This record gives sequence, structure tokens and C-alpha cells, in this order.
Amino acid sequence: MTAADLGSLLSNAVLPHLDIFGALGLCLGFTSGIMPRRDLILAAAAACSVCFALHYGHLGAYTGTAMCVVSAMQSLVAALAMGEGRRPAWIVPLFAGSSLLAAGLTLATWNGWPSACAGIGALLATLARLQASPQAMRRLFFAASSCWAAHNLLVGSVFGLTGDCLTLSALAFALMRGARLRTAPVPAAA
Repeated sequence: MTAADLGSLLSNAVLPHLDIFGALGLCLGFTSGIMPRRDLILAAAAACSVCFALHYGHLGAYTGTAMCVVSAMQSLVAALAMGEGRRPAWIVPLFAGSSLLAAGLTLATWNGWPSACAGIGALLATLARLQASPQAMRRLFFAASSCWAAHNLLVGSVFGLTGDCLTLSALAFALMRGARLRTAPVPAAA
């Protein structure tokens, strides 16, 4: 057996299980959970959604693909157009319309429980993106990520499920850190 034969054998054994977009999505999902600012959370979440849309398309999980495309659009709009008490009047109708689109795409790509989990996760994430407070956003993203974990378990996405576990861990850490900062005593002025 030559080195080329060994390389080919190894490549044939490994490549079908390696999905670069799933791996990138996994990293970006964790990163979004620990970002310090709302706009950074949303930018990382948008990039994560694009990666997972490609990953789910590769797996044939088309409801997940569709929800990730809607999610990426919403995250980018929320990151660029909202923040610091700013919410243009067109944001809520746009998000309502994209939620209706997500519901329609969920029905059009229906595959039972995986589709239900992806659809509910997308709805909770939509609500999260409308929040002004990073902590409120994290709480809703935690619920959304729990739904996505169920979806990923059902469709067999190792990258998605691993990413959800990391994202849930990062969100739990950030929620506890935020709660601790909110309840920390303010030092007395000297």
C-alpha cells in the first residue's frame, strides 16, 4: 500500500463525516453566546445561521435550512438597524412577515417533529432578536437553542447538537454572569 493509497483510504473514511459548514457553525454558535454586546451577538448568530443552513441542506433537513436562512436575515437586520433604544417602525412588520414566511416554509418542508422543533426554535429566536436587552435576548436564545437541540438530535446532526450544547453552556454562563453583575453591590464612593 502506497502513501497515496493510504491517503485515499483515509480521505474516503473521513470526508463523508466532515462537514466544514457544520464545524464553522458550531464555533460561531458558541462564540455568539459569549459576545459582550447585542450587535456582536447578532452578527455571530447570522454567520452561524448561514453555516448551518448549508450544513442542514447537505443533510437533507430542509426545514432547518429554511429556518436558518430566515434567521440569518433577521439577525443581520436586527444587528444593523436596532440597538441602544433604536427600533425603526418597519422592524416589527418585517419580523412578523418573516415569521409568517418561516411558518409557511415549516409547513412546506414538513417532516414531523424535526420540523416542529425547528419552527418553534425559529419563532423563539425571532422574539430574541427583537429584545433590546442582551440578557432578555440570551434567555430567549436559550429556549430557542433547546428546540434546535431536539431538532439536531432528530435529524442526526452531530455538529448541530454539539453546537447547541456549547451554545447552551455559553448562554447559561453569560446569563449567570449578567445576573451576578446585576446583583453585585455597588462600592461606596471614597
